[in-house]
Amino acid sequence: MRRDRAYLDWNATTPLRPEARAAMIAAMDVAGNPSSVHAEGRAAKALVERARGQIAEALGAMAADIVFVSGSTEAAALALEGRDLLCSGVEHDAVRAWCREDLSVDGCGKVQMPADPGGCTLQLANSETGVIQDLPQGLAVSDLTQGFGKMPLGFDWMGIDMGFISAHKLGGPKGIGALVLRRGLDVTARIKGGGQEMGRRSGTENVIGIMGFGAAAQAAQRDLADGVWEKVFELRKILESGLASENTSTIFVGKDSARLPNTSMIATPGWKGETQVMQMDLAGFAISAGSACSSGKVKASHVLTAMGYDEETAASAIRVSLGPETNEDQVLRFVEAWSAQNRRRLARAS
Repeated sequence: MRRDRAYLDWNATTPLRPEARAAMIAAMDVAGNPSSVHAEGRAAKALVERARGQIAEALGAMAADIVFVSGSTEAAALALEGRDLLCSGVEHDAVRAWCREDLSVDGCGKVQMPADPGGCTLQLANSETGVIQDLPQGLAVSDLTQGFGKMPLGFDWMGIDMGFISAHKLGGPKGIGALVLRRGLDVTARIKGGGQEMGRRSGTENVIGIMGFGAAAQAAQRDLADGVWEKVFELRKILESGLASENTSTIFVGKDSARLPNTSMIATPGWKGETQVMQMDLAGFAISAGSACSSGKVKASHVLTAMGYDEETAASAIRVSLGPETNEDQVLRFVEAWSAQNRRRLARAS
């Protein structure tokens, strides 16, 4: 990325960590297929299992309960297809595609759960607002994608049946993720063939991607221990304070709920989110108008609609998501650039 640009879209995807890059380069020199029984195959298999162990340690799970897939979207399909589960309207599209949206959401982004959560799926943290949910014991499935790496997790203590994660949300490569199962639970493979991943997902393992995933998970665990995300949280406070002082009509979605330390969803009614994204891009800042998983489409946030916001407000929202490489100068420059555009907009309207 050019020096004059600031990347403030970490919830969409993260820059590749140096540790992940190094692990992937090393894996490129291992020629064997992990399913082969010869020495080269065993070497490749050992890399896969090493990474599985790294991810299990970072997630607080058992290595044998981690199933490698292409990403969270595939993991969601593996967990949810053929099951009649309930969800809310703030879930990611990869979950909403498989579930009935019968769970209500309050204005703070909190999902109202039934007494028996065994027939429900509930995200840990929302990708757009950053709002963190309280996961009940006995929950069927949880999308852990945005929370993993940004907050301490202990899957084996959470009391849920299944969760899923993705490497590129914590500094790993794109195209690799995992489904995590409660001990003793199993799933029926959607992709059949050679029976890889303990018969749960066939296809030759993506050794290079898996190694990057494992290294990224290990590095993310160190970041948590070192207090990196507390520093990011302080930057978010600077961001929101600066924008709030510029425009009193600006809404910080979910501000009264626990949120991921890096995430701000900012709605300014009357100023389209799509316009703001383009203006900030020209000014040198990468932000988004919601989830980045819609093939480049920009539309009113379904998350805000589910929370009860009107169409104009929902269409005005932008998401600014920070990361460990974000610095105070970038945040202050963004506040200045956004404020300048806001003043021009108001001047034209007067």
